[in-house]
Amino acid sequence: MIQVTVFTKKSAASSESCYTGISLSGHAGYGESGQDIVCAAVSALVFTTANSIEAFTEDAFNGEADEETGMFTFSFPSNISPESSLLMNSLVLGLKNIEEEYGRSYIHIRFEEV
Repeated sequence: MIQVTVFTKKSAASSESCYTGISLSGHAGYGESGQDIVCAAVSALVFTTANSIEAFTEDAFNGEADEETGMFTFSFPSNISPESSLLMNSLVLGLKNIEEEYGRSYIHIRFEEV
């Protein structure tokens, strides 16, 4: 199962939370090895988000990945731009959709305020 932790932080300017990072570990185990569409979908979402933030924003971030263990971490060390916020919102929406479609036995998302 893929364990996802989405890190949130309350905005000082409003009562709304924003996403400040994400941590993933594990493999979904859906279908045959090499044919796991849940792992492929999650990987595509997280790597596209990280690459988009790097290409389309000037926000600094920290990231690390290990294909063997399925570990991926991504976080912003400081406040983020509206563009990065939109990309993070899109990432979380996509992950929630995968969780709803395939179930918590393959991917489980939790939120943690930092």
